[in-house]
Amino acid sequence: MKSLVIAEKPSVGRDIARVLGCKQGGNGFLEGKNYVVTWALGHLVELSDPESYGEQWKTWKMETLPMLPEKLEIQVIKKTGKQYQTVKTQMYRKDINEIIIATDAGREGELVARWIIQKAGVRKPMKRLWISSVTDKAIRQGFANLKDAKEYQKLYEAAVARAEADWLVGLNATRALTVKHNAQLSCGRVQTPTLAMIAKREAQRKAFQPKEYYGLKVKGNGIFWNWKSKNNTTTTYSKEEIQKILEKTVNSIGVVEEVRKKQQKSYAPQLYDLTSLQQDANKLFGFSAKQTLDYMQRLYEHYKVVTYPRTDSKYLTADLVDTLPERVKACRGGAYASICNKLLKLPIKGNKSFVDDKKVSDHHAIIPTEQEIRFSELEYGERKIYELVVSRFLAVLLPPCEYQQTEVTILCEGEHFSVKGKIIETYGWQEIRRLQETSGILQEEEEGITEGDRTKETIIENMPDFSKGQKIVLKEGKIIEGKTKPPVPFTEATLLAAMENPVKYMESTDKGLKKTLGETGGLGTVATRADIIEKLFHSFMIEKKEQYIYLTSKGKQVLELAPQGLTSPELTAKWEQELADIAKGKAKKKDFEAEIRNYTVNIVKDIAISSKTYRHDNITGKKCPECGKLLLEVNHKNGRMLVCQDRECGYHKTLSKITNARCPQCHKKMELVGEGENQRFICACGYREKLSAFEKRKKESGGGVSKKDVSKYMHKIQQEAKEPVNHAFADALAKLIIVKNNKA
Repeated sequence: MKSLVIAEKPSVGRDIARVLGCKQGGNGFLEGKNYVVTWALGHLVELSDPESYGEQWKTWKMETLPMLPEKLEIQVIKKTGKQYQTVKTQMYRKDINEIIIATDAGREGELVARWIIQKAGVRKPMKRLWISSVTDKAIRQGFANLKDAKEYQKLYEAAVARAEADWLVGLNATRALTVKHNAQLSCGRVQTPTLAMIAKREAQRKAFQPKEYYGLKVKGNGIFWNWKSKNNTTTTYSKEEIQKILEKTVNSIGVVEEVRKKQQKSYAPQLYDLTSLQQDANKLFGFSAKQTLDYMQRLYEHYKVVTYPRTDSKYLTADLVDTLPERVKACRGGAYASICNKLLKLPIKGNKSFVDDKKVSDHHAIIPTEQEIRFSELEYGERKIYELVVSRFLAVLLPPCEYQQTEVTILCEGEHFSVKGKIIETYGWQEIRRLQETSGILQEEEEGITEGDRTKETIIENMPDFSKGQKIVLKEGKIIEGKTKPPVPFTEATLLAAMENPVKYMESTDKGLKKTLGETGGLGTVATRADIIEKLFHSFMIEKKEQYIYLTSKGKQVLELAPQGLTSPELTAKWEQELADIAKGKAKKKDFEAEIRNYTVNIVKDIAISSKTYRHDNITGKKCPECGKLLLEVNHKNGRMLVCQDRECGYHKTLSKITNARCPQCHKKMELVGEGENQRFICACGYREKLSAFEKRKKESGGGVSKKDVSKYMHKIQQEAKEPVNHAFADALAKLIIVKNNKA
C-alpha cells in the first residue's frame, strides 16, 4: 500500500517527490515505491458562487438580500478543474491507504487540502506534514515526525470561518451597494479599509499648515558647524532669534567644550519578506507590487533561483545554515562576484540576527537557491529583483560595518554648535552598499519633511582632530530657511507598509485589538496585498499620478456609502482575535458564524435604508453604442478609458495607454492615443508624435523600440481591451459573476 502526499504547489510537490524517491512521472503527480505525490495549484476548490444556490440570486436585487445560505457549499474552480480531477483520482486509488497533507504550514494551507478532500468525499486516514522550509533535510525530518491530521482540525475550522465570513460580508455588501446605486461598487474587509487609509493621508495633507523654520551654520577651521538649541534641536520657528544668534557669534571665538568619540557598528538590514521586497522594488525601480510578485514567481517557479516568495518572515530556520555556502556559490555570476568569492574563503555561519526558528511560521525569508543562473536569460525586471534578493542575502553574511564616530561641540557667546565626523575602519556589509551606489540603483524617493524631522546633520568624512579647550574663530555664517512639508501621498511601497502595519489608522483605543493586528500581519497577507491594490486600480477607486496614489471620486464616494464597520482595520483585528481563539479551541466556529450572519443582516439593512446617493462626476457627452446611455471617462493605472455607466451593459473602450516610450524633450513616459493610422504619442509637456514617425525615428537611431516590440506592445493593448472592464469587481472577495438583469 502507498501514501498519497498532497502539496500546495507543483514546485514543492516535485521537491518532496525527489526526496521520497518518486521518479515515475504522471500527469499531475509523481509516483514511487511507497508514495504518490500530487499537488494543488493554490486553491482547487472555493466557496460556491451565489448563483449556484438557485434562481433567487442569479439576478442582483435588493429584495433578495442578504444572501444567507443555511450551509455554504464549495465548488471546483473551473480554471484548475483538470488538476482537481487528477488529485481526486489518486485519492480513490485502491492502493492508497492514507493521505498526507503537505500543503503550506498555516491556516490557508490547511484549507487548500481539506477542501479538496471534502469535495472529493474521500474518507481515508490523514496525517499532517508540518515544515517551514522545503530543504531535503527539513522534508526528511518532517516525514519522520508526521502528525495526526486531527491535531489541526481546529485550525481548519478557523480557516473555513474566515473564508465564509468574507463571503457573507463582502458579497452581500457589494451586491447591496451595487443595486442600491446602479453602479459598479464593491467593498470588503481589506480593500475598504485600504481606501480609508489613503483618504486619511489625503485629509492630513489637506489639513496640514506649513511652518517656516530656520537653522544656522557657521564656518570655523574650514568646516561648517550646526547650531543646536537648548532642546538639542537644530532649528527654530523664530527668524528673529536665529538672526540674533548669527550676529553675536560670527567673528567671535568659540571654545571646544566636548569631544566625544565612539566605536560604532552598523548591521545589515534584515532579509527580505515579500512586502519589504515589494517596497524596495517600488522605491528603486518603480515596480508595482504586482509586478514584483510576478517577477518573483517566475524566478521561483521557472528559473528556480529564489525561494518561495509569498512569505512574511525575515528569518531563516537553523536547518538552512549548512546550505548557505552553496547558495553563495550560485550568486557568483552577477555584480556581486567579488563579494561572493570573499565570503567563500571564510567559514559561513548563521547568527541570531537572521536565523531564528521561532520567527518563521509558514515560510522562511526570501533568499537565493543553490541554482545558478545565466543573467542573459533574465529580463530587466527579473534581473533587478534577483539582484535585490542576492544583495540582501550577501549583506547579512558579511560582518557589521565598524567606524569611529566623533562629535565635537563648541560654545560661543552662550550658544552651542556641533559637527559630526565618521572614519570607517571596516566596511563589512557596506561593501554591498558601495557597489550599489556605484551602479546607480540606490535612488530612493524623497519623503516629506515633518516638524519632527526637518534637517539632517552632515557627517564629515576624515574630520580633523580637535581637543577640549581649543579655540576656533567663527568667520562666516548662513541662515538655513525652509518650510515643513505635509505627509507625502502614498506610493505603492508606502501603502504596502501601511497595510502591513495599519495600527495608527485605527480609531479604537483597544490595545488588545492593536496588538492582534500587529501580530497577525495587518490588512491582507503578503500573498494578497498586491492583488488588493490592483483591484482598487482596476475598479477605478484609486489612480496614480506619477508614482503617487490618490482616491478617485468613486473611491471617496464608496467610503461614504460603505457601512462604517467595513472602513476600518478594527474589523480585521476583531476577526483575527476570534479566529485565533477558534484555532486554539477557546471559541466555537458556530458562535463566530452566528455573529457574522447577524452583522451581515445589519450592513445590508443599513445600505438599503440609507438616504445617501452616488453621483457620476465623469460623464461624457458620448453615448454607449450598445445601450445608448452616456459613457463615463475613467482614469485607470495605465491610462484612460470610456465605460458605460450602466453596470449591466459592461461596454468599455480604451482611450489611451501610458507607455514606456520616453518623450525626447522632457523624458517622461508618453501616452499612446487614437486608433489605426491616427495613433500618436502625446506628453504632458506638449510634445506630440505619430506612432509611425516614432517607429521610424527609433529605427533610424538604431535603439529603443523595434518594430517587433511595438507590435508586441500593441497586441498586449488589444488583449487588455478585451478583458472585463471591472475584473476587480468581478473578483471582489470571492468570484463574483455579474449576470445581466433580464428586467424580470
